[in-house]
Amino acid sequence: MTISLQLAKPVRFHVSLNVSDLEKSVQFYEILFGLPPAKRRADYAKFEPNDPPLVISLEPNGRVGGGTLNHLGIRLSDDRQLVALQERLERQGIRSQREEGVECCYAKQTKFWVQDPDLTLWEFYTLDDDELDHRGAGQSIDVMTSSTLPHEQTIWEHKLGTPFPVRIDACDGSLDLITLQGTFNVPLDQSQRTAVLVEAKRALRPSGRLLLRILSGSAEHPNPVIPGYEDRIQFVPAKDELVALLSKVGLEGIRLLKYDPTPCFTIDGIAMRETHLEAFCPA
Repeated sequence: MTISLQLAKPVRFHVSLNVSDLEKSVQFYEILFGLPPAKRRADYAKFEPNDPPLVISLEPNGRVGGGTLNHLGIRLSDDRQLVALQERLERQGIRSQREEGVECCYAKQTKFWVQDPDLTLWEFYTLDDDELDHRGAGQSIDVMTSSTLPHEQTIWEHKLGTPFPVRIDACDGSLDLITLQGTFNVPLDQSQRTAVLVEAKRALRPSGRLLLRILSGSAEHPNPVIPGYEDRIQFVPAKDELVALLSKVGLEGIRLLKYDPTPCFTIDGIAMRETHLEAFCPA
């Protein structure tokens, strides 16, 4: 027998979770979904995000963990969505664990994991290959435990207009995320650019993430005159040369996250675009 749901409103998947501390759980899911509860009472809360279409209710019961639930997962359509979501959660204090090219459930996936205050696992992932002939070794409980995650994200950021330090104020292998905003939009020769990336790699933990946000060009421009940015952007590196340099210093998982089809500027025949690149320290 086939059951057809002929409804005027979109169908929503409903999950009800037991939570030990309602206030902490509400704070977590407000960040996760980026919206306040649709209903909030002293002993109950409900979230109804539209993307994805869910109804998630929180029921305080005073216990942590347990039950038969393994994890909850949301599949995203592409890598950009996955990266943007992980970055937003990290910046708002939700710790995460990223995995690249994991073979799990007869598929190859790129994903990250988060835990709510009661250790409920959430998986966000994209499919790289959905036709594997073997199950794969990836298991959520093995890669996402409270002992393997940092208690809080350690982030270091450099912005255009401030000198890059000879040494980042961090111990070797201690940072989860380093963001370089416009760092390469000032005149630096190849050895100086290499030194910046080598220093960032030193400070990143294994599997730590490096995010570059710059204006790059189809070719290098040593002295662009950009309307509105005359005193700030003094150099535009070539996008392909930066990608090659990331690989040369030993960073992995290099991805071009933002590089719009239409240039922001075209100066002296060189097309320039806002560019976001990510790379990871080897595990």
